[in-house]
Amino acid sequence: MSIEKSSEFKELISGIKVQIKNSRQKALLAVNRELLILYWNIGNIILEYQDKEGWGTKVIDNIAKEIKAEFPDQKGFSPRNLKYMRKFSEEYKDIKFVQEVLAQITWYHNITLLEKVKDIDKRLWYIEKTMENGWSRNTLVHQIESNLFDRQNNEIKTTNFMEKLEAPNNKLAVEALKDPYIFDFITMTEEMNERDIENQLVKRITKLLLELGSGFAFIGNQYKLQVGGEDYYLDLLFYNLKLRCYVVIELKTGKFKPEYAGKLNFYLSAVDDLLKTEVDSPSIGIILCKEKNKLVAEYSLKDMTKPIGVSEYKLLEKIPEELKGTLPTIEEIEDTLE
Repeated sequence: MSIEKSSEFKELISGIKVQIKNSRQKALLAVNRELLILYWNIGNIILEYQDKEGWGTKVIDNIAKEIKAEFPDQKGFSPRNLKYMRKFSEEYKDIKFVQEVLAQITWYHNITLLEKVKDIDKRLWYIEKTMENGWSRNTLVHQIESNLFDRQNNEIKTTNFMEKLEAPNNKLAVEALKDPYIFDFITMTEEMNERDIENQLVKRITKLLLELGSGFAFIGNQYKLQVGGEDYYLDLLFYNLKLRCYVVIELKTGKFKPEYAGKLNFYLSAVDDLLKTEVDSPSIGIILCKEKNKLVAEYSLKDMTKPIGVSEYKLLEKIPEELKGTLPTIEEIEDTLE
């Protein structure tokens, strides 16, 4: 057998590839760190001279012109970006914080946080989530605008996860649950039922997975289980790689009802018996409904044997009749693009 086909050689190549990838990542982080330190220093100098000389923001236009004259091919020193540098230094006084925390995300991520998130603790949370999930700037904007921090850190989530799951999965499950879920990529119509919403979610599975959060893998919709010779169908079935468990999601277009919890409890028992293996944690159920009475939901979950959470979801409301005539149709947009 040739060396190239041996397991030892493949292991060697795998190790080298990992080293190259790690080195590239470190190089990119180093470049990003140096860029942010440069921007912080420039912002600091501008702040210092504006304070000392009493100059207004007009001076920034002149600074941009001088830099362009000296470095005509250098990008990133427009008046707008220089103003961001000034704000960056004004907001973050500690260069060590810039080096160790803010440099872990790009300049454009930092600009987004400066513009859209005022609270420093929220900014740190979004930085951590950006690193954890590899969010692009556009994804970060979407998560901020959909108020992800408050939805995921809501202390009054309706679940029995803390009682029905062992640590640390109980806290992880609570943290993973959002209330409400924002499905703004689906337009609501009066005729829509659970199956319609489910089909729309599956068609837009990438956006659905983004809203559910990191670690979710889609298994199927209307997933068939056979119990006692009868067929039962789960609306949506996922596997969460962080929690190492199956997640069953049931969709309801109306208000939460106590019987929904009993039905989902039955489904979870079936999943644990038929799908769960020894390495999997207990399965989790989530009931997504258009609205809920928190007290009714709490009573419904109180004596359930399985871990279940209840959350609301929000859909994009249908376009008002008076606006329909003023908006272009899909055909008109396609014609324009062509």
